[in-house]
Amino acid sequence: MSWPHRFRRRGAVALLAGTLVGGVLLAPSARADAGPPAPAREHLTDLVNPFIGTENEGNTYPGAAVPFGMVQLSPDTGHTTGYDYQQDHIRGLSLTHISGVGCGLGGDLPVLPTTGDITETDDAKYASAYSHDDEEAHPGYYRVGLKTYGTQAEATATERTGKQRYTFPATDKANVLLNAGQSLHRTVSTEVEVLDSRTVRTAITGRGFCQDTVPYTVYTITRFDRPFTSYGTWADGKVTAGSASSAAREGGNGAYVRFDTRKDRTVEATTALSYVDAAGAARNLKAEGGSSFDRARRAADATWEKRLGTVAARGGDETLRRTFYSSLYRSFLAPNLGGDVDGRYTGWDQKKHRAKGFTYYQNWSLWDTYRTQTQLLSLLAPREARDMALSVLRVGKESGWLPKWGYGTVETNIMTGDPVTPFLTNAYQQGLLKGHEEEAYRALRKNADGVPPADSPAVGREANAPYLKDGFAPYIKDRPHAKPGDSDFDHGGSATLEYALSDAMLSRMAKDLGHDADARRYAERAQNYRKIFDPSTGFFRSRDASGAFTGPADPARSEGFHEGTAWQYQWLVPQDLPGMIGLIGGQDAARQRLDSFFAYDQLVADPAGTAREVWVNGPYDYYNADKYNPQNEPDLIAPYTYLSTGQPWKTTDVVHAALTLFTDTPTGMTGNDDLGTMSAWMVLSAIGVYPVQPGTATWSLSTPVFDRVDLTLDKRYYPAGRFTVTAPGTSAEKRYTQSVRLDGADWDRTYLTTDDLRAGRRIDFAVGTDPSAWGTAPGDAPPAVTPSQP
Repeated sequence: MSWPHRFRRRGAVALLAGTLVGGVLLAPSARADAGPPAPAREHLTDLVNPFIGTENEGNTYPGAAVPFGMVQLSPDTGHTTGYDYQQDHIRGLSLTHISGVGCGLGGDLPVLPTTGDITETDDAKYASAYSHDDEEAHPGYYRVGLKTYGTQAEATATERTGKQRYTFPATDKANVLLNAGQSLHRTVSTEVEVLDSRTVRTAITGRGFCQDTVPYTVYTITRFDRPFTSYGTWADGKVTAGSASSAAREGGNGAYVRFDTRKDRTVEATTALSYVDAAGAARNLKAEGGSSFDRARRAADATWEKRLGTVAARGGDETLRRTFYSSLYRSFLAPNLGGDVDGRYTGWDQKKHRAKGFTYYQNWSLWDTYRTQTQLLSLLAPREARDMALSVLRVGKESGWLPKWGYGTVETNIMTGDPVTPFLTNAYQQGLLKGHEEEAYRALRKNADGVPPADSPAVGREANAPYLKDGFAPYIKDRPHAKPGDSDFDHGGSATLEYALSDAMLSRMAKDLGHDADARRYAERAQNYRKIFDPSTGFFRSRDASGAFTGPADPARSEGFHEGTAWQYQWLVPQDLPGMIGLIGGQDAARQRLDSFFAYDQLVADPAGTAREVWVNGPYDYYNADKYNPQNEPDLIAPYTYLSTGQPWKTTDVVHAALTLFTDTPTGMTGNDDLGTMSAWMVLSAIGVYPVQPGTATWSLSTPVFDRVDLTLDKRYYPAGRFTVTAPGTSAEKRYTQSVRLDGADWDRTYLTTDDLRAGRRIDFAVGTDPSAWGTAPGDAPPAVTPSQP
């Protein structure tokens, strides 16, 4: 707690009832047969630190947002993705941000309160110095003092608006700069218009995320709480006082408004956003912009409190609790509302549509989120997760193809493989697609069996033609990209594994729906991981277009694997780990290889040190490594492989060591958060229930780090409305599962299904200081989704 500005706290954590005993919050009383008493209620938002991940390329943002909101009003310091804790100037508070992306995206309409004459229109030049000692962040609220101008900026948010409050010195030249022409990505055209003495409207068209993309347009309208005394616009560096409108292609463009603050030093403003049109922004402003700043701030806090309250974690020290609830907070930041209050949205066909019977969402980092965050939302936010799945189906219907990595109203084609399939099959397996099963299946079958046409912005399963013919996606080095974004041909080895994983999950869905021939066909394709196994090296290896293995034989120097090596991708066969283990020589060989991969002997002696000094560390350190990379997606599932080798205690050793990498500091993220992916990994692993086979209804078990976690669940999907996980006395020393009981009955398997969660009410772990025989029998591991044929 050496940096008191880091987040907003209401003094000590308030105990509403009960007492503090042995570091554990206890309720005043509990029935003797009800198990350990529930903790007294904390104010959970006080535990959240939005600055976590703002340094060392975690690429999170500290600004104001509500769960899944359209607006993320947050400061930009000049970093590619928005805010960098090490930078010392703020260029403005802009409306749109994505938590943990690796390239510039969003940052539309940075706004800054200044004083004096306006002599600069480049936000890098008029940026204000600031200090972390005069900065704070809290779920739904952000505040900073701007030294250069002696001003203060505060931000809060509703779903579709960002509210600002500025405190100026006493002056007749108190300015608010609205910069339409500068974003975190490329701006291709902008318009600004002063509508009246309180209102400014903009239209901003931008493009780009890592590479160039199809343009998208966002419309804004900003309403001030009192008239400004004067105004003007600028374009390409030229300021024109009294001008009410300005338009520009690429280049600077913006408006300023001026207030006299010699008597009243505060100015409030509300900015509404729409991806549809200016009328949509105005409707959103009318619907959500009427409350005061303080009332909106309280509402945002209450919304977050309710959302975080779906998980009541008991035990753990204060740092662990802050880290856990901060991770839970980030897990609920995206995807984001894409539709206006009247249900209208802009589809990927760039036409206007209206959502009926569901809420439309956008922003799909599917290569990342299909592994963890998708499952967490299906558990804790199934209503929203249903609407998110239906939104993805709308993308497929309106654009002709399901998305890969979508931002706003466009496809970026960033990352590779086929992530939309496990995303949607997970929704199906969790019961979120009732009434839409066949619609989803048809879209997935089209995606799995074809390639988007040349006139489609999507790349889909780009290497599908050779994959369907030969059983693998070829690695073709330096092949020209046919469309903007990433290419599966650049990453043939990993694309093959991702395609095969998706085929397995689609096979299960096809079988459930009675499409037996398809089910058999996809199950056979799920075995295509074998086509890139090189017996001479004992590892996966990319093949070229002729079928020859290519790239270095050393699996730590392999080529054709997206953000990883063959060492790291060898475990990405969740559909058939028994088959994979057989390929590399059986369980003894797999155990030895896993021990080497995790540096297990060193890990047991020094878990935290090994995690930081031996495993791969560095947010973009993807290649030339033979060790576990806990900072990137391909390895997220790897620790749970030990369950399939009859050594579940080693999963706990690795997971608990990896959890030490999450800390309550600006550097406390493991790499990019990628729209909550890494945060969701932390939450699920800390609870001890993890989606070991993404795209199915299977959850693996490992020792929790909390004594008790109570999950409040939606009764429409989980009839009991609650599920409890206990592990009394769990600690760094007592971390090994001795036995498990599900609703009082012995449970030897190392996994649950969603049906088990729905039928049950609690799972209890007994823990000890030494490994046990629990979960070590051959039938205790999660079964293959599409097993190898003898």
